Amino acid sequence: MESESYTHGHHESVLRSHRWRTAENSAGFLLPHLRDDHQVLDVGCGPATLTVDLARHVPGGTVIGVDASAAVLESARELAAGSGLSNVSFQQANAYELPFADDTFDVVFAHQLLQHLSDPLAALREMKRVAKPGGIVAVRDADYAAMTWYPESAGLTEWNELYHEVTHAYGYQADAGRRLLAWVQEAGFDPAQIVPSAGVWCYSTPADRAWWGGLWAERCIASNFAVQAKESALADDVALEQLAQEWLRWAEEPAGWFAVLNGEVLARA
Repeated sequence: MESESYTHGHHESVLRSHRWRTAENSAGFLLPHLRDDHQVLDVGCGPATLTVDLARHVPGGTVIGVDASAAVLESARELAAGSGLSNVSFQQANAYELPFADDTFDVVFAHQLLQHLSDPLAALREMKRVAKPGGIVAVRDADYAAMTWYPESAGLTEWNELYHEVTHAYGYQADAGRRLLAWVQEAGFDPAQIVPSAGVWCYSTPADRAWWGGLWAERCIASNFAVQAKESALADDVALEQLAQEWLRWAEEPAGWFAVLNGEVLARA
């Protein structure tokens, strides 16, 4: 069911990042629009901390999470089983072929998904298909070129450049955040029914720096990003290890600060 090679992969360092996400820190732009009885689809749900959190916001409705990875869905089901919630479930599927009838969901949500797809417009059209008329399609993606940090680091700049090169080599768009509004318009949504916005994650406390820097150091040498960097002959083990060390150095900076800009769009189907 995995139709494309996910740049981050499902290494523990990646899932650790995904598990940090909550409805409040990753779907704040959507929460005011949720009703208790909404039927919600979370496309590319990953380990499902966000999916389960959304289920708490629709106690009289249901949330279905879909992901292309069978392995990550096992983790999602374990989390849901321990949550005490009965209104959340999961299915294996990819974003281009959602196994649902037209006009099924009140809300279709995709978080950090479109940047990893070679055809984000096709995925958006599929999300629109399964949303009820007047329902909401909500998408949120980071923008790597808009990421910023302190202090200046030639190593982190090199990491960011390499990330862009790797994703470009595989046909993905690292700067998806700034393109979401254009993509949603191109996918056929009514421009008068589109609300664009932006949200920020910031890592600046000692604990946040250690967590963010540590997981990216690990991703540089052990995740699918490392595999793809080597497969595409853009970096070798030595270069990737050096980037990992740069991340750890940044994490130890007492004034270290890192911000991730996320593009957000709410669109009516």
